[in-house]
Amino acid sequence: MAAPCKHRGVTEFDSFYNVKQQGVSDNANSISRSTVINFTMSKNDLIMPTDFPQLQNDAFLRATRGEEVQHVPVWCMRQAGRYLPEFREARAGKDFFETCRSPEACCELTLQPLRRFPFDAAIIFSDILVIPQALGMEVQMLPGKGPTFPEPLKEPEDLQLLNPQVDVHTALGYVFKAITLTRHRLEGKVPLIGFTGAPWTLMAYMIEGGGSTTHSKAKRWLYRHPEASHKLLRMLTDVIVKYLLGQVAAGAQALQVFESHAGCLGPVEFKEFSLPYLRDIARKVKDQLKETGQDIPMIVFAKDGHYGLEDLSESHYDVVGLDWTIDPRSARERTGGKVSLQGNMDPCALYASKERISEIVKKMVEGFGTRGYIANLGHGLYPDMDPESVGAFVEAVHTHSSQVLKHNV
Repeated sequence: MAAPCKHRGVTEFDSFYNVKQQGVSDNANSISRSTVINFTMSKNDLIMPTDFPQLQNDAFLRATRGEEVQHVPVWCMRQAGRYLPEFREARAGKDFFETCRSPEACCELTLQPLRRFPFDAAIIFSDILVIPQALGMEVQMLPGKGPTFPEPLKEPEDLQLLNPQVDVHTALGYVFKAITLTRHRLEGKVPLIGFTGAPWTLMAYMIEGGGSTTHSKAKRWLYRHPEASHKLLRMLTDVIVKYLLGQVAAGAQALQVFESHAGCLGPVEFKEFSLPYLRDIARKVKDQLKETGQDIPMIVFAKDGHYGLEDLSESHYDVVGLDWTIDPRSARERTGGKVSLQGNMDPCALYASKERISEIVKKMVEGFGTRGYIANLGHGLYPDMDPESVGAFVEAVHTHSSQVLKHNV
């Protein structure tokens, strides 16, 4: 894959976008206004991954770098989700993955929460399981059951059925289109986050065939088929790196890697089957972006992986996301100021009164401090949550952090 350019000329990435070239300069810093990248998403949509609107609110990006901010930035995992009535209306009667493959739909769903709440970042609406689909596996989203693989991986021989040489621009280009479209329609209000599932988390889904409380089938592979497990994890890592680089080329301004199933591994298994691949992803993405002068912040969120906090803080990521089982002050001490931190209010605290939410947020902000901190929940929003409680959470973060910063002046 050709490395994306900081000031883009035409790269391999453009082949996906149907580029019609008219007088593109040899100088990568100069792109003719007549260069048109035509999406076939809706009438008169002529969108290209360049000339994005100037960013107006950079609090989130500053926090990833540990710089001063006027208030602690805040966003929520699953902020585009079923707790919003407009989300449910837009999704009604539509297949989940068909929605994921529609750049227009993904853009609209990404923007919905920004119309309600003053979040400091947006995260593209998509799903981590688009990568197994790109590798050739069928994934369905069944009502009342969730993600389902009709034919999960059962034995090492099944790896032969996967396509490790996947062209991410062909197989996952709809995500890139959605990112580019959303970057433009955000109009620079806040940064846009791209994301992926981590190799172990994806492997667990691909073997379990869906969600699991024990992940015993996937863990069976780790103990009985360690070589095949590493082969699959390396395959996923290679695709993830290309996928994330494609997201940046499309316009993503930050990247988050979700290791959602870290908690079912012990410290020894985590260090063998998760951490090395998390590190490889960050290192390879950053090294390739550095070649073109780009520095895109990366976040790692290893849910229930509190035993690996020190290792995660030294794994090439700029930010470590935390679930609610970790004390903020302890997290600061254990990470030693090496990274910014993100999190970590218990999502269920949103069932409390607005006054109680404010008290919880105040304590959380005081625990983390205002430097190098991004407020979030310790997991995603749940479908039955009240949007007004989400608004109270966002308002409390901004209010309390601003008060702390004013007091410290």
